[in-house]
Amino acid sequence: MADSAQPMNVVVVAADTLRTAYLGAYGNPWIQTPNIDRFASEGVRFSRAHPECLPTIPTRRTLHSGRRAFPFLGYDPVPWDNVYLPGWQPMSPDEPTVAERLIEAGYHTGFVADVPHYFVPGMNFTRGFRQWEFVRGQAEDRWGAAAHADEKLLRKYRGNENRIRAHIVNVKPEQPEEEWPTARTFRWAMRFVEQNRGTTPFYLYVDSFTPHETWESPLHYYELYGDVDVREPMWLTVPYGSANDHPDIEPQLPSIRANYAGLVTMVDTWFGRLLDTIDRVGLSDNTVVVFLSDHGTNFADNAERVLGKPANALYPGTMDIPLIVRSPGATRGQVVDEFVTTLDVPATVLAAAGADGDVAGRDLRALVDRQEYVTCRYGNFAWYRDADTWFFSSVDFSDPKVFDLVDDPTCATNIADRAADRIARARERLLADAGAAMPFYRRRSATDAIGRPQFDAE
Repeated sequence: MADSAQPMNVVVVAADTLRTAYLGAYGNPWIQTPNIDRFASEGVRFSRAHPECLPTIPTRRTLHSGRRAFPFLGYDPVPWDNVYLPGWQPMSPDEPTVAERLIEAGYHTGFVADVPHYFVPGMNFTRGFRQWEFVRGQAEDRWGAAAHADEKLLRKYRGNENRIRAHIVNVKPEQPEEEWPTARTFRWAMRFVEQNRGTTPFYLYVDSFTPHETWESPLHYYELYGDVDVREPMWLTVPYGSANDHPDIEPQLPSIRANYAGLVTMVDTWFGRLLDTIDRVGLSDNTVVVFLSDHGTNFADNAERVLGKPANALYPGTMDIPLIVRSPGATRGQVVDEFVTTLDVPATVLAAAGADGDVAGRDLRALVDRQEYVTCRYGNFAWYRDADTWFFSSVDFSDPKVFDLVDDPTCATNIADRAADRIARARERLLADAGAAMPFYRRRSATDAIGRPQFDAE
């Protein structure tokens, strides 16, 4: 039991695009995730955890600020980005961040990430961190010279040639595992823990882009799940849509899943080493550790056989996320079925530190009020869930998809044509959470003077 008067260290680890269905702790029988499974046995696992908003950057706004990004009012894209979606923008400069609140509370703060979207000019997620490191080299990073890609390696892959070239020169998949961006990210985190133990309490935020696309794992991880003889040609990414529309991808789905599973095990390996470091230096009794993802993805394992994570297909593969908290003195191995979201993570961080903060969300270590439903927005689509209904549609509520979670927990049969009451309830609660109508952002065909897309809100 930790001394309640002793300030808690707090470590948050986010793994991008990690779906619950690929973790042993959430019931997967074939993927090897011994460290995450052990971590879940030592902490509290939330079985109904979902994103507050989507995708990558909107979720990071939530995690770094503690404020809802939903419903994406006032979308203002930044120049020179590589993604343009409602909500995809920096945090507001006039709102304090979680890290800044912790600095005020006497904490030392650290941030390490290999998520390339953090590096885009104009993003401001390093605010409040005394130490921070951007680990270069994930496929979408504007780092290596794509023209320098080995032409002989191109034949191993299928898909967008620019993405393939970036993967070859940035990830360098033939290099030892220790040099992959994932390993370098966690090694920096391990050094931070070792070097900052025993001084002031610290807050460490670790953001791993893996297992996000591009989906090629080190060969020794792939071999755990797939046949090397049929690994190639590798699809590093998949077109977002139904697999029925992409027959050329169908034969390679086992290879794609095996590479993704290998990346999940890679994250598990390095997360385990970070946990071992915390334990080895004697900090486990006064350190709260949170592990989560921003969203999942799909491998044609849903009603529409959707691949990837398109905004118009908000099935459990995308919307169910792992969320596990290990807190000194808490009951070990507990499973909580309460609805929780990514918004609850910053509230938990500040509560564990005893820091003041005007944030939304609840302390995951002491949920005292029951939440009846959760809402989310992704692009121009909205999602809602309560105890018996799963719903998503356009933000104007056209083309709704509705599923009865009691009779159909996997969301296989759309019952929208006989679910007017459920649609009305979802609409009412989504608009109540939004505080107004959710704007539909339509992209103009023209751009501004420097090539930045322009959007009209309707």
